[in-house]
Amino acid sequence: MHMKTLVVVVWCLCTMASAWAKEAVPLAEDPLVELRLIVISEEMRCLVCQNESLAGSRAELAQDLRRELRVLIQQGKSDADIKAFMVARYGDFVLYRPPVSQRTWLLWLGPFALLLWALVMLLRHLRTLKPLETPRELSAQEQQRVQELMQKDAP
Repeated sequence: MHMKTLVVVVWCLCTMASAWAKEAVPLAEDPLVELRLIVISEEMRCLVCQNESLAGSRAELAQDLRRELRVLIQQGKSDADIKAFMVARYGDFVLYRPPVSQRTWLLWLGPFALLLWALVMLLRHLRTLKPLETPRELSAQEQQRVQELMQKDAP
């Protein structure tokens, strides 16, 4: 009785696993098209994940965009044409390395401006610190007291 239950559970799990499985995304018939698709999509950002490339994303939108890129490649569009199409449709954000323009200058110069500001603030802070006092010599009375304390603590 116990073995039959185990067999039924394993059978149910196998059946459910096949129901959850998705079909593999068909690759292009031409491996050069696939290679070019990978190169182009590595330079583009997934619009859903935003921290992942279009090539590595598993989001449904990313799969749709890769399908669209594949069609554009098969139509004979150049890499520049494909990128221009994607930028026209989704903006400069879709590119991992957007061009330097009036719209993206903050993106390119912002980190350097932030670093410069942090350095200025550090220098201002360091200037406000008081200099360390130079150590003074102990008087004869203080030296005698130190000797007494050291002899007292000695075994």
